[in-house]
Amino acid sequence: MQPWLSHPFDDDKLKEECGIFGAVAVQDAANFVALGLHALQHRGQEAGGIITYDGDRGFQSAHRFGLVRDNFTSAKLMETLPGSIGIGHVRYSTAGSKGATAIRDVQPFFGEFAMGGAAIAHNGNITNAEAIRRELIERGSIFQSSSDSECIIHLMARSIQKTIAERLKDALRRVEGAFSVIAMTRTKLIGVRDKLGVRPLVLGQIGEGWVLASETCALDIIGADFVREIDPGEMVVIDAKGVQSSRPFERTSPRFCIFEQVYFSRPDSIIGGRSVYETRRQIGVELAREAPVEADLVCP
Repeated sequence: MQPWLSHPFDDDKLKEECGIFGAVAVQDAANFVALGLHALQHRGQEAGGIITYDGDRGFQSAHRFGLVRDNFTSAKLMETLPGSIGIGHVRYSTAGSKGATAIRDVQPFFGEFAMGGAAIAHNGNITNAEAIRRELIERGSIFQSSSDSECIIHLMARSIQKTIAERLKDALRRVEGAFSVIAMTRTKLIGVRDKLGVRPLVLGQIGEGWVLASETCALDIIGADFVREIDPGEMVVIDAKGVQSSRPFERTSPRFCIFEQVYFSRPDSIIGGRSVYETRRQIGVELAREAPVEADLVCP
């Protein structure tokens, strides 16, 4: 392999996965996104970013290192993110340069296409990212980050489909591994979950607006009603008129990551109709039954 094609898509630190959030058809979407990301801070403390769209000012973005509360509570900063639609991401570097994260690695990522701009926020790991990256670079793509998630934007750029949603489908059919993705155009919010359902994604409603989030705790903080979980292999396209659902991937048995229940997710989140806290408590009960021991603390 040529040195300029290689990239270290690995990480040796055990932390929590990234968190993603999106809102559409709400006033001052950036404020909702910031609150949602704050509720998802346990999924990533390294950095965060928000992208919004406003009819007068177009797409606006802010990417910062550190915690949400230290960056996205600034009125001056939030005024630069107008619009009724926005998405955000809190980062934990599951893939990228070890210990050398640059601001260009911080999501959401943005691309300008023939039919308009689009941004994506991705939670998960693309296991064939290195091969895809090598192929795309050989065909002329210029990567700006070390993130596996950027492959999705470049695959969308090479698609011949006529809409952002269809291009996203094309891109995600090429990737392997785990992904929950929230994307946005000027008017639409798009949510996709991989066919195995490895990472979570939930749908909520607040007034006439809609939200997508990694966990239900991000709905609670903004007062949104939980509608349902996005199913494995499902894509939803949401605008002010409502939600459209499709199944772009072949059906298969789900393989939800058990670490969401025992470690990644916040205890007050709901997964599969049961609180994460209750699941952990029942796991503890079963552990005590199967392997009784005098102990003050049990951890995964």
